[in-house]
Amino acid sequence: MMVPAALLLLGALIAVVAPRLLARADWPDREPVVALWVWQSVVAAVLLCCVLSMSLSAAAAWTAVRGRVFAPAPQAVVEAYALGTGGPWAVTTAVVLACGGLWTGAMLVREVVRARRQQHRRHAEILLRAPLLPGEESDGDRLVVVEGERPDAWWLPGPAPRLVITTAALRRLKGRQVDAVVAHEQGHARARHHWLLHCSAALAGGFPRVPVFAAFRAEMHRLVELAADDTASRRHGRLAIALALVGLNEDRGAFGPCPTPEDHVPQRVRRLLAPPERLTPARRLRLTAYGALVPVVPVLVAFVPGLRALGGA
Repeated sequence: MMVPAALLLLGALIAVVAPRLLARADWPDREPVVALWVWQSVVAAVLLCCVLSMSLSAAAAWTAVRGRVFAPAPQAVVEAYALGTGGPWAVTTAVVLACGGLWTGAMLVREVVRARRQQHRRHAEILLRAPLLPGEESDGDRLVVVEGERPDAWWLPGPAPRLVITTAALRRLKGRQVDAVVAHEQGHARARHHWLLHCSAALAGGFPRVPVFAAFRAEMHRLVELAADDTASRRHGRLAIALALVGLNEDRGAFGPCPTPEDHVPQRVRRLLAPPERLTPARRLRLTAYGALVPVVPVLVAFVPGLRALGGA
């Protein structure tokens, strides 16, 4: 039972240390795409620790499970894990982690169902606000302009994805600012950012007292916007997307003295107007590699006893 306990400790260590290291680092704002990758790797490593610990605990608790987990393994490998020493702790650990896995799956299903219902509702609202004229057929156009007194633009995913922009936004935004907004929303769509937001929301909603999942959700909301800003700025310039952000958010109190849900917008504008220096390609590659190695660590911990047994055979 040493390996399942070690995996749980490793998962707790990653969950505590990794978010603090990322919060103290200055490179996530400079390389949001890399930061998104590293955050996903951290969360994947935490979940992988739990899955591996559950599997080994279940193998220690029940002979039938042990036969399936170690079916192709030699007897020396099975003995290396000392599965017969688990006792009641193995049963408790396996059951608790299995319940956590089922709860995680339920939260993901709930988030997907909620998102689809919201998409259907918003698609119906768009069809009501911008109906087809008599005799007009839908040509698959992804850009929809709707009447609205509030300047706004958003990407509506789904079977028939749409980029929706209000007439107030068209009146307020000038020249390349509209193109920058379109490129920003297209950046979200191409990178499938909505799936990241759904997964982070499911984990944070299912485990509200686990800080790493709450930080994951908060950072996903922030980093996907920075990544989309960079996508738009590369095509239409940083000034265009910065002015578009100001035009779309100045009526919402985002730049006022009181905090609002859009209080990250001023930081985004400042970042666009005074862009930080990007990391070198070599350092970006190193960070990407480090992120990819994080989920590998739990796998190595889980396989160390078996590899040692095979090496000594």
